[in-house]
Amino acid sequence: MRTPFQRDRDRLVHSKPFRRLKGKTQVFIDPGGDHYRTRMTHTLETTAISRVVARALRLNEDLVEAIGLGHDTGHTPFGHAGEDALDEVLSERFGRRFRHNEQSLRIARSLNLTHEVCDGILTHTGEEEPATLEGKIVRLVDRVAYINHDIDDAVRYGLLRDDDLPREEIEVLGPTGGARIDRLVHDIIDTSEAAGDILQSPEVGEAMLSLRAFMFENVYLGPQVEPEHRRAHETVERIFEALAEEPGRLPPGDDDLPTRITDYLAGMTDRFALDYADSL
Repeated sequence: MRTPFQRDRDRLVHSKPFRRLKGKTQVFIDPGGDHYRTRMTHTLETTAISRVVARALRLNEDLVEAIGLGHDTGHTPFGHAGEDALDEVLSERFGRRFRHNEQSLRIARSLNLTHEVCDGILTHTGEEEPATLEGKIVRLVDRVAYINHDIDDAVRYGLLRDDDLPREEIEVLGPTGGARIDRLVHDIIDTSEAAGDILQSPEVGEAMLSLRAFMFENVYLGPQVEPEHRRAHETVERIFEALAEEPGRLPPGDDDLPTRITDYLAGMTDRFALDYADSL
């Protein structure tokens, strides 16, 4: 009854790594409000926008959906700070690196997903380009989604005001999140259809990258979130050291110790990680 890509989608939706995305926040650690984005809401927003683009370009919507739903399943708790912290401690102790897209690929393979979906999940970030046009859609739309909804969350949290956003980029992309997404999506569709590839126009692409750089400087890695980052690093380091010193704490498995620690720690939700660290 289903195509291979529809089966991939359903395997992801019914998996534990996908369900845990609801407990992993995008920018802020276990925030008190109900309306902050989580990895799951980001995943759903990315997938929804990607399907719109795929349909407009007459590409495979099922493939885009499966890649979108699986692209962040390997992400750590605590967003970018958690990923950096796990990469740092893995490198120091075992000489390994951590990249959430590679961890997402590991999960995709464990679910026996198709090659095209695995490729799109691995290449949604990083230097390697996706092999399919559908993968290129998710790679681009992932940024469209998180830049705009993270602005919304940062304003709600009090880190930013609307007046703080860079004026030139906002004039190109639009004054609100909805307007910016509309502008970006139309630009991707129009430019891609003309080029026969998944592209943005130079003006819109440069404005989006500039806005992304602004978010990294002022929100993701900015001084205002230093207490959040420090808390994330301390939590990840405490858990990592405990698991490395006492492997008996880990779930049973046949992989080597660094891989077992990575699987367990990267799979934690924000709240589980905080509670686990407090219990040590």
